[in-house]
Amino acid sequence: MSLSTRLAPLFAYGIPLGSRLADEGVGRGPGVRPTINADGYNVHMFFRRRRPTELTFQDRLDNLKRAGFSVAPRADGTVRVNKGECAVALRESGGQVRRVELAGILMGGEIGSLVDGGYQKFFRTPSGKSKPALADDLKALHDFEEDLKQGLGLETLYNEALGTVSTYYLYDRVKDRDRGVPKRVWEQ
Repeated sequence: MSLSTRLAPLFAYGIPLGSRLADEGVGRGPGVRPTINADGYNVHMFFRRRRPTELTFQDRLDNLKRAGFSVAPRADGTVRVNKGECAVALRESGGQVRRVELAGILMGGEIGSLVDGGYQKFFRTPSGKSKPALADDLKALHDFEEDLKQGLGLETLYNEALGTVSTYYLYDRVKDRDRGVPKRVWEQ
């Protein structure tokens, strides 16, 4: 048995040659045989990471199609992606995928965004149609967003993985909060 074959398991455990552990043969157990390639190198010791490939916008859309999503371009330059009753509008921006708005439920050809009214969640379209959000709708929307991120190769954030995130938060106690100083009672 050659020296490189006998000492190869020691390299795999990170034991330096000439040390007491190497001399005692630590790391060599019964049946441990190193894999040596034609150049005499231990294959398990030398490895390379795969280079990450940059996916184009079209590659990401093709991945979504293979995952069972329907992908349709729209007149405004965005792409509408839907699966079941859930949909989202995507746009390419600098080679990256950007959401025009958060995902929602299809309602009469429009995407209804999830709104948290404080007392209830509901879906509202840009034209003003609204519908109460049922538990099945929220579960479907959450699953859609997770599948969408996986199909696009995007990261899933912790707070988004816990449940469905609303697009708008409209609580009745903070009316006009986002429009500057609210009117006082004596000013009405």
